[in-house]
Amino acid sequence: MIEMLEFEFMKNAFLAGIVLGVVLAVVSFFVVLRRYSFIGVGVAHSAFGGVALGSLIGISPTLTALFFAVIVANAIGYVGRQERLSTDTAIGIFFALAMALGVIFIGLSDKYNTDLFGYLFGNILAITGTDLLLVSILGAVVIFSCYIFFKELLFTAFDSEVALVSGMPVVFLDHFFLTILAVSIVISIKIVGIVLVSALLVIPGAAASQVTVRYVPMIAISIAVALISTTGGLIISYYADLASGATIVTFASLIFFFMVGAGKLRKR
Repeated sequence: MIEMLEFEFMKNAFLAGIVLGVVLAVVSFFVVLRRYSFIGVGVAHSAFGGVALGSLIGISPTLTALFFAVIVANAIGYVGRQERLSTDTAIGIFFALAMALGVIFIGLSDKYNTDLFGYLFGNILAITGTDLLLVSILGAVVIFSCYIFFKELLFTAFDSEVALVSGMPVVFLDHFFLTILAVSIVISIKIVGIVLVSALLVIPGAAASQVTVRYVPMIAISIAVALISTTGGLIISYYADLASGATIVTFASLIFFFMVGAGKLRKR
């Protein structure tokens, strides 16, 4: 364990994993309550279009991915509120459009960029000091936003119709959370990848919900699951020479199945 931390890239990986674990765990709590799991999948994959655009025009893929993800997340929320279209339909449309644009942007590029595959499958070991700073700043913004609007987000998550009757700006809060969700996804894709980030948006909150229904313990357990998954997955991937992102998600899934069993025993 100590020898791992002698390498600068492992220190950055652990710090990024800790920040990411806390951020995704808090967001996962609301994702599970709102049943937004599939939206997370759609927004995560739509970010690929932004990554490809950034690679094409020569600017930071993270910035263009953030732009794409925020636009797509809010577009899904807007279209999903229309009477003639369901949210699932909106996700399917924007999911396909963003991925198709990503393929087109790659085709227009005159060079083959292997970094794009790092965004698809993640490479936490390639996190630089600049990446860590960006993840920390945006992660702090997400956590602070959730703290400021915690009661409102919680109310709308439990019963949006009652919240609307009570005078809460439900539409604003929905779009606000979708923006937070998009930011959380973008800061995570370079670490665990577009393909796997949706799992960490669901697993911590879903695991916590198996053993408690109280929101404070649920958030605490969700954070614990995420931190154990990221740090434990990194240790396993280092010694077993496995892909870090996939190992983190697999380890998180095993914890989820353990929590399901623990929840059944608790009920008995």
